[in-house]
Amino acid sequence: MLITLISVSKTFLDKPILKNISLSVNDRDRIGLLGINGVGKSTLLNIISGGLSYDEGTISSKPGLRIGYLKQNEALNSSNTLKEEIEDALKEVFETRKAIQEITLKMANSPKDEYGSLSAEYDRLTNIYNAFDGHNAEIRINTVLNGMGFGSFDMNGRISLLSGGEKMRFAMCKILVQNPELLILDEPTNHLDFEMLSWLEQYLSSYKGAVIVVSHDRYFLDAVSSGICELENGELVRYKGGYSSFLKQKEERIKVLSREYEKQQRELEELRDYVRRNIAKSSSTNSVGSRVKALEKAELLAKPNPKPKDLIISFPFDIEPHKTVLECKDMSLTVGKGENAKTLFQNLNLEILKGEKVAFVGRNGIGKSSFLKAILKKLPYCGSVKWGGNVKISYFDQELSSLDLNATVIDSVHRKFPTKTEYEIRSMLARFLIEDEDVFKRVKEMSGANRAKIVFCIISFERSNALVLDEPTNHLDYKAKEALELALRNYEGTIIAVSHDRYLLQSVPNKIIEMTSDGAVVYNGNYDYYKEHKVVSNAQVMEKKDKSNNAKEYEANRKNKAEDRKRRAKLMNLEKEIGILQNEIEDLKILSASQDVVSDYVRLSEILDEISNKQNKLDELETQWLELS
Repeated sequence: MLITLISVSKTFLDKPILKNISLSVNDRDRIGLLGINGVGKSTLLNIISGGLSYDEGTISSKPGLRIGYLKQNEALNSSNTLKEEIEDALKEVFETRKAIQEITLKMANSPKDEYGSLSAEYDRLTNIYNAFDGHNAEIRINTVLNGMGFGSFDMNGRISLLSGGEKMRFAMCKILVQNPELLILDEPTNHLDFEMLSWLEQYLSSYKGAVIVVSHDRYFLDAVSSGICELENGELVRYKGGYSSFLKQKEERIKVLSREYEKQQRELEELRDYVRRNIAKSSSTNSVGSRVKALEKAELLAKPNPKPKDLIISFPFDIEPHKTVLECKDMSLTVGKGENAKTLFQNLNLEILKGEKVAFVGRNGIGKSSFLKAILKKLPYCGSVKWGGNVKISYFDQELSSLDLNATVIDSVHRKFPTKTEYEIRSMLARFLIEDEDVFKRVKEMSGANRAKIVFCIISFERSNALVLDEPTNHLDYKAKEALELALRNYEGTIIAVSHDRYLLQSVPNKIIEMTSDGAVVYNGNYDYYKEHKVVSNAQVMEKKDKSNNAKEYEANRKNKAEDRKRRAKLMNLEKEIGILQNEIEDLKILSASQDVVSDYVRLSEILDEISNKQNKLDELETQWLELS
């Protein structure tokens, strides 16, 4: 057991946020924490991590439990280099390593009367170092940075030069390399492309500690979670398995609770009815009294949580566009000027037809969002972009920059549609669950999810036959995502979207286009089709290269493969040597602490020298491993 919460409650401004929460987190647990926006997930995580007090209940944890908590807005030191910042995450490891090296030298040159205390301190430091897996610190750093897309970055560059998304990814790297016993991640999948997502899923699946993750990425929860905890109306319920399993179990649980509740209500009503009919009859006084006592003693079942209101989203339109909605020819896009100019993509040719639902995917930084802005004439480009006849476009910008933060919610919509009545606007906002006094709040007071809903409300009023959507689910919780996906599936117009949401990519598009620096590859299907045929496509490319008459290209490819085989073989050998050396060093350390050796100063010095030599050799091998990997 790592940590246990028993009947924990928390109230803010007389409003109960958490009610009698009980939760046990054990070694190797993989818990996905679900709940709509604002339900109290971050509050619960802050309590678990020790950053927030609670009003009632008890929390017990393993002594010295190491917790790593990645918050949604994790701060980095902008003046540090990437190398300084990542090494800061393992500051204690490097300081302990230095202390061990220093005390080893002292032990080699110390008089016998000081050796005992030095040896005890050496053992203490070694235990700390091993607990942090200090021998593999550099390997862990290298593995995590490569997996999260920083393998090609200049580690001497400043943190301040990273984009917002890169800073969030780097903050996660800092948490991961610390290797805490309990890893808490709040929305870790934001700003990750498919390769990074896949790497993170594999990393967390094999992680030696326990993991609690808050995510609205349902594919991610299916891949990582062994259990789902849903926070709803202040109460926590735990389910086995991932997200798909959770949906089925929750539905069945609500059915069972509803049947039990209704059964008890019928039985109680029968008792009340009997009492009402017989209270005046003296012959039935005993039976009436027993039923009154039964009513008084009955433990009333709580009424199952009523199903929360669903978003009701639709995107109607009035005019049918011509057959070809969008045509791009020899399109290229360059951002920046002079020495800072960077070509994102070139030679992009595509045609999107009426009724097609197209999703663009590709690695981070390839220019997907910039492509959407370019086809909307918001960015300059080269080549040809032509929209078809009768096309009316609505645009969802993931940055929500079209909203005036100082305007009220209702004014934000009314400015776009001055002929709409207040009743019409409030009715539409209510479909997005923005109701009552919330409509008079300023936009800046609303959450990111509610700001996104305001934009979708505006899009609904626009009645466009083409939707251009940039990461439309980014701000939404899982309930809102499901409602939006249903609306997009039912939409009869054309969709051009950029998304990393694999659930959406599976359920909405009938075509996926992968953007590359040299153009685009079209896959005529959903996400599963894309995954299946992407492998085939890569194999076909290799086959064409093998059959090519270009001998130079073929020879270069053959040499690269041979070099890669040699590299992997050398890596395997290095890993074996590293493992052997680590075991030998550990054995020597154990031997150096034995009573026979401690009393033999000459023998002890020899062993310490041998440990030092082997440690130097180990450092050399690990450096070689890092360079090769």
